[in-house]
Amino acid sequence: MIWGFKQKQRAPQVNLPPQNDLSTQSFDLLRAMDAESIVVNSTDQVIYYSEKITNFNLIKDDRILNKELINLIRAVRRSGNPQDATMELPRGPIGAGTHNLLVRVVSIGDAGLIASLIFDDSEMRRLDAIRRDFVANISHELKTPIGALSILSEAVLEASNDPQAITKFASRMQTEAKRLSDLVQEIINLSRLQDDDPLKNGKSFDLAEVISEAVDQSRLHAEKRQIVLAYESFEEARINGDRNQVTMAVQNLIENAINYSPDKTRVAITLKNNDALAEISVSDQGIGIPEKDLERIFERFYRVDPARSRQTGGTGLGLSIVKHIATNHGGDVSLWSVEGAGSTFTIRFPLVVNNSPINQLYPEGN
Repeated sequence: MIWGFKQKQRAPQVNLPPQNDLSTQSFDLLRAMDAESIVVNSTDQVIYYSEKITNFNLIKDDRILNKELINLIRAVRRSGNPQDATMELPRGPIGAGTHNLLVRVVSIGDAGLIASLIFDDSEMRRLDAIRRDFVANISHELKTPIGALSILSEAVLEASNDPQAITKFASRMQTEAKRLSDLVQEIINLSRLQDDDPLKNGKSFDLAEVISEAVDQSRLHAEKRQIVLAYESFEEARINGDRNQVTMAVQNLIENAINYSPDKTRVAITLKNNDALAEISVSDQGIGIPEKDLERIFERFYRVDPARSRQTGGTGLGLSIVKHIATNHGGDVSLWSVEGAGSTFTIRFPLVVNNSPINQLYPEGN
């Protein structure tokens, strides 16, 4: 395996106390590498780690939790030789998302220090797999509205002397053009999600505010259908990630509930904490989903009722986008539904732990 290191400018992440055995030169070198890093001393106590290591949940109370990484460190102590490995870690306590990591463990100097250099290879692997099927799926989906516009334009030309027919066909063309525009926008949204890892540059934010924003964005649509949006928050919940993506996920669930609910009904949105997870539930009084479709509902372009989707303007991408956002934030999304009784979608995210080991290890000013 060939390991290449690229120089880049990064602000100092911690202030090293004078008692640490990590030299200034070694510290500067670690910060300059295009990799996350952990340094342990001769007793395997963590004395330094880079800021984004916290995304991998590898450290607790100044100790490394992952047994595979501990074994690599011990192998370096015994042999003195660098050790390379690949590791797969969950993105969060729930969900199917993973970090695919390339790891190199090396000794530093003569003081028994061991450095672990960690490269996140998840993006490259994930993007290669996603793009292969995405191109095949999207080419088929684009053919439908484009074909309809072509046929309708021919019909308009043939009905040039019939104003009523022209009006009818033009109205249909507007509908198909909007469907095409919505589809392209959803493709752009999904493409952006697939090209971004929200945990790498994520920030802490309040879920209650995000849900309120998503409800406001859907309120006009609900009012046209005389559907009541009822939002209730039981407690404060903060998560780490991309605020805009999470807002999009919540709004997609609300819009889906509105689209598949009868007029003059109610959509309920709730937020609560369950152990270390924030749970957002969106419940409707709609048509429900057949049991045979429950497992496929989050697939790209899958529609339970294609005719209904055409009527509501659905693209078949909204729930897939929700699943991508949940998985990429270390969470998951689930569904309860009974035909004729409605559906409840629940999206869960890991809560932020307000306990930064960086500040404990290296308090500012030391």
